[in-house]
Amino acid sequence: MSTANRSELLKNTLTMILAGGQGERLHPLTRNQAKPAVPFGGMYRIIDFTLSNCLNSGLRRLYVLTQYMSSTLDRHLQKGWSIFNPELDEYIFTVPPQFRPATSWYRGTADAIFQNVDLLEKERPEHVLILGGDHVYKMDYSKMIQFHLDQKADLTVACIEVPIKTATELGVMAIDSENRVVGFEEKPEHPKPTPDNPDLALASMGIYIFSTNVLVRRLSEDAKRNTAHDFGKNIIPDMVDSGRVFAYNFKHGNRNDNVYWRDIGLLDAYWEANMDLVSNQPEFNLYDPTWPIRTHTPAYPPSRLHICQKDSSRVVVAQGCIVENAQIENSILSPGVHIGPGSEISDSVLMEGVHIGENVRLHKAIVDEGVHIPSGTQIGIDAASDQKRFSVTDGGVVVIPKGIPIE
Repeated sequence: MSTANRSELLKNTLTMILAGGQGERLHPLTRNQAKPAVPFGGMYRIIDFTLSNCLNSGLRRLYVLTQYMSSTLDRHLQKGWSIFNPELDEYIFTVPPQFRPATSWYRGTADAIFQNVDLLEKERPEHVLILGGDHVYKMDYSKMIQFHLDQKADLTVACIEVPIKTATELGVMAIDSENRVVGFEEKPEHPKPTPDNPDLALASMGIYIFSTNVLVRRLSEDAKRNTAHDFGKNIIPDMVDSGRVFAYNFKHGNRNDNVYWRDIGLLDAYWEANMDLVSNQPEFNLYDPTWPIRTHTPAYPPSRLHICQKDSSRVVVAQGCIVENAQIENSILSPGVHIGPGSEISDSVLMEGVHIGENVRLHKAIVDEGVHIPSGTQIGIDAASDQKRFSVTDGGVVVIPKGIPIE
């Protein structure tokens, strides 16, 4: 694709990012903020990965559809993402539910777009790219948009091969030899395997490209019905039978060293994705200068570290951290973390402003922003004690939220 053609293609594409989810399965981290605003990887918010993909792909017209507890997300977008030039028809706007006559809160993913269909009528893009704001991955969306055009598709769905045992929580599709979708089922009890491997299923990533006229017509028809008003449950299955729906394999647009996409809707999945960053060979590359991940961080001073570190341990350390003669293994330290002398931290995620006292033992924990853990405290060592005081996941991760007294 020539530079001129790519520029025109992206100019005719409007991006809408669904960022209003309550994220109940990430509670208590989502008690006071939307899931896309939850911190991740030491210095980012989850939505930064989707937004960085847009920026790096050349997409400059973005609407972020917010709803639940959006103040933290709004603030982050204003501070970290006010980088577009309106004079060049570039922008990023947040859009809450509009409460027009006969409408309510967003009732589903499709309804969220339908309630803002006037934006499409105003902008008149040829294509609409619909994204979620709550996944960790790197992807060049321009390649998928070109695929959509080449196939003369009404809808293109990004897909990824996943183990069949985990596909029950995703939308699963069947395709023919030309990548046309011939079947789609949301969260099936018995996922259909891929033709080439009975252990894998082809799962939707929640990334859609619609031809605009098709999208508006389908949303209008769905709004008149008694449905869940959801893309995976309603719109896509209906279109498989009566439209040109194609699957785009994520591996063709992937910008990571290996195929990496994480739905971090569960606390265990969130912890595991953070631990991916401190593995021997990190599965997700944050250090690629050709595909930078943008965010906003306050002006912290440099970190000052005295870590009694084992040879095999790995630590991600953001700016402004102070570590005083402490042992840290396989952990994430976000900006402004302070760890006192004699403390031992392992397999943990410490968010911004966490203060750890002296001689603390902390293992396999997620510690929310601004939490103070007193000297001598042990967490993640005695499971019975942890269960009485904190939320503990099925995988044994202890979650310490804001505002909880720690003794």
